[in-house]
Amino acid sequence: MKFAVIGGTGLIGSRVVQNLDAAGHQAVPHSPATGVDLVTGRGVEEAVAGVDVVINLTNSPAFDETSPAFFRSSMDNLLAGSRKGGVGHFVILSIVGVDQVPELDYYRAKALQEDILKAGPIPYSIVRATQFMEFIDAILSWTTEGETVRLPRTPLQPIAADDVSRIVAEVAAGAPLNGVLNIAGPDVYPLDEIGRLTVTAKGDGRSVVTDDTASMYAAVHGDVLTAGNDARIAPTHYTDWLS
Repeated sequence: MKFAVIGGTGLIGSRVVQNLDAAGHQAVPHSPATGVDLVTGRGVEEAVAGVDVVINLTNSPAFDETSPAFFRSSMDNLLAGSRKGGVGHFVILSIVGVDQVPELDYYRAKALQEDILKAGPIPYSIVRATQFMEFIDAILSWTTEGETVRLPRTPLQPIAADDVSRIVAEVAAGAPLNGVLNIAGPDVYPLDEIGRLTVTAKGDGRSVVTDDTASMYAAVHGDVLTAGNDARIAPTHYTDWLS
């Protein structure tokens, strides 16, 4: 099968390409560096022409109130090009609980991306993942002041990028779900505990203080960012990943 992997040079995209190629498929990565501009539409038709599956792994340039406009333009252009090119399956990577945190601009934007895909003309699959393990360091940096990190007790269920990429590749190579697959790591931790595990494992001198008003995750209530009973659970434990 032939795949167009939009955002195919990023953290997940590059691994998806590797997985698909290793399985004997032809996966072509696309990004602004390869001449594809999703907002203007430049290079989109050429990127998706004649492929069996489009996998859209792109992110908006900012995670603020400008992000809905990015996903609207990018999805409209990709779906139009895919329909013209005869694409039979369209896959996106989204976020577990994305439709349950309207307080966050980026989550609203990703929910909009899902809605556009569902209403579009092409059979689709949506893979919703929990927080990537690779982004935990960035989360800690948001609320670091000197040697102190402030984090809320928001429950998270981190998943490794390698596991995400493998599952996305498997879904893309299969029949369209015309629905959503939730995926997550095997362990649920409060975010402040994830912070403590992280700084301890890395010999980081910072201390983690519980603060339920800190970071964007303060807007998240309950366990909406953890997977339900119907989720596919990936094998990598966060403590193993840290080591």
